[in-house]
Amino acid sequence: MAGPGDNTRNRQKTGSEADSFKRALTVAMRAISGDKELEVGFAKDKPALAGSRARLPELPKKATRADVAVSRGIGDSMALKRACHDMRIHARLAPEGRQARAVFDAVEQARVEAIGSRAMAGIADNIGSMLEDKYARANLAEVREQEEAPLEEALALIVREKLTGRPVPKSGERLVELWRPFIEEKAGAGLSHLAENLTDQNAFARVVRDMLASMEMAEELGDDQDTEETEDEENQPQGEEQSEDGGEDDSGSDQAQPEDAEASDDDQTQAEAEAADATSEDISDEEADDAETPGEAKRNDNPFANLARDVDYKIYTTAFDETVGAEDLCEEEELDRLRAFLDKQLANLSGVVGRLANRLQRRLMAQQNRSWDFDLEEGYLDPARLVRVIIDPMQPLSFKQERDTKFRDTVVTLVLDNSGSMRGRPITVAATCADILARTLERCGVSVEILGFTTRAWKGGQAREKWLKDGKPPNPGRLNDLRHIIYKSADMPWRRARRNLGLMMREGLLKENIDGEALLWAHQRLIARPEQRKILMMISDGAPVDDSTLSVNPGNYLERHLRAVIDLVETRSPVELLAIGIGHDVTRYYRRAVTIVDAEELAGAMTEQLASLFGEETARDLRRGGLRRAS
Repeated sequence: MAGPGDNTRNRQKTGSEADSFKRALTVAMRAISGDKELEVGFAKDKPALAGSRARLPELPKKATRADVAVSRGIGDSMALKRACHDMRIHARLAPEGRQARAVFDAVEQARVEAIGSRAMAGIADNIGSMLEDKYARANLAEVREQEEAPLEEALALIVREKLTGRPVPKSGERLVELWRPFIEEKAGAGLSHLAENLTDQNAFARVVRDMLASMEMAEELGDDQDTEETEDEENQPQGEEQSEDGGEDDSGSDQAQPEDAEASDDDQTQAEAEAADATSEDISDEEADDAETPGEAKRNDNPFANLARDVDYKIYTTAFDETVGAEDLCEEEELDRLRAFLDKQLANLSGVVGRLANRLQRRLMAQQNRSWDFDLEEGYLDPARLVRVIIDPMQPLSFKQERDTKFRDTVVTLVLDNSGSMRGRPITVAATCADILARTLERCGVSVEILGFTTRAWKGGQAREKWLKDGKPPNPGRLNDLRHIIYKSADMPWRRARRNLGLMMREGLLKENIDGEALLWAHQRLIARPEQRKILMMISDGAPVDDSTLSVNPGNYLERHLRAVIDLVETRSPVELLAIGIGHDVTRYYRRAVTIVDAEELAGAMTEQLASLFGEETARDLRRGGLRRAS
C-alpha cells in the first residue's frame, strides 16, 4: 500500500524527468540552431519564435511518447528556422497579396524543416509527429471542399513530400488530395526545381515566386529585381547563413543524447530559469517578425494600413504613444491591492454576472454537441423507439449516440473604454464582466483578449508640447499621447491575467478616449490571430473625446475617423464587430449594437450579444448541413 511518502517521491521523480527533458531539448535546440545564446522557455501559451527567444509548450503531467515527440518536433522546427532562415531575404522577396504571402511563408517553413529532415532521420521523425498532431488538432481530415482547406498548408505538405521523400501525414492526406491536381497542373514544373535550390534561400524563393505566378497568385520577379537583390545580398554579411551547416553538424542527434550536453551547468540552470519565467508577453512585441507557430503562415497583410490617408486623418506624432501590459503600469503589490478592492466592490454583482455567464456557457456547450445519430447497434438506449419492440418483440433494441458538430475555433476581443467618464461604477462593472466572461469563454475553448484604451495625459501631453514648440502648425491632426493597455492577451490563461483587471481601479488611469485608433489597434491584433472566427466587442460610454485634438481640428474630427474605421471593419473585414453603449446611443455608429441605460445591465447585454452571435453561427451550420443532406 502506497503512503504519502511514495506519492511525494513519485512527484519528485516526475518533476526531475521533466526538468531533464527541458535541459536536453534546450541543448539540442542550441546545437541545431548554432546559437549558443538561444533562450528557450516552456509555457502553456502558444509556441513562438522571436529572434533568439523561443517558447515551447509545457508537457502534460502524464506525457506520452507522442507528446514528447511533438515537443521535440516544435523545438527542431524553431531551431532550424533560426539556423537556415534569413528574414531580410524573406521580406524582400515576399509577394504582396494576403493569400500569396501565406503560401510563401508556409513553403519557406517547409524548406527549413526539410534541410534538417534530410540531414538527420531523428529530426524528420520529430517534425513528422509535430505535423501529424498539428493537422489532427485542426481537424483537416474532415474537410470536403477546397474552400475549407487552406491552400498554403496543402502546398507546404506537397513541397515537404518532394524535398524529403516522406509521405504526407495521415491527418493531412485529405487536405492534400483536394489541392494536389490543381497544384501539380499549375506549378508542377516549379516543384521539380525546388530540391536543387534547397540550401539557397534566395534562389528557392524565386522559384516559389514563379510558382505563385503560374497559379495566378503573384507577379513574377523581373530580371532587374533579381539583379538588385543579388547585389544587396553580396553587400550584406552572411553570418546567419554561414552558421547553417555548422549548426547542423554540431547537433549530432535531435534526441539530445548525453554527449550533446556540452553546455555547462550554468547554461542548464539558466535554461530552467528561462523555462519558469517564459510568458506570452516575452515574445508578443516581436511576433510580427516571426511566425507564431512552426509552419503557420503569417497573415499580417492589412487593408486598413492606409486608412488615415484615405479618410483625411492625421497624427501629429506617435513618438509618445504607448502599448503596454497592465502589469507594467504599476507594481505587483499594488495590482494585488487593486484587485482585492475590485473584488470587494463586486461582492453582490459577481453572483448575477456568474449566473449569466453560466447560462452562456450552457448555450455554447450545447452548440458543440447538439445532434444525434439514431438506429445504432450501441450507444444510449433510445426510449422513443421502444414501442417497436412492444409491437414486434423480434425487433432489436435501438440505440443513439451524440454526434460532435463542428464548433469553429474562435477568439473574442473585449475593448474597454478607459476614459474619465467611465470612472466609478461603470468601469467597476465593465472590469467584472470582462473578468467573468473571459473565464467562462475559456472553459468553452474560446480564446479571449481584453484591451483598454485611454490617453497618457489630459489636454494633449507631450504631443501638444511638441506642437507648441514647432510653432503651432495648422491642422495637426490627433494631438495627444495614446495609451493602449493589454489586460489579457488571447494566449494568456485567465488565472494569470486575473489581477491585471484591477488596474482599472487605479486613481488617475482614466483620461480621454480616441475610439477610432483604439478600434483599429484592436482589429489589427485580432486579424493576425490564427483562429477561424474572430469577434470584436467594443464597450464605451460615449463618442470619442480629446480636448487637445478637437481644439485645433474640426469638431467632428475624431467621430468622422471612428465612423470610417467602423465602416471598413463591418464591410471589408472577416471580424464580426458589435458594440455596447453605456448611457450613450452607439447604434448610430455600429450596425450591431445595443445601448444600456445603467451599468448594472452590462453583464446581461454582453452575454446576450455573444450568445446571439454563437446562436447565429450554429443556425447557419445547421442550414448548410440540411442543404447538403437534401442535395
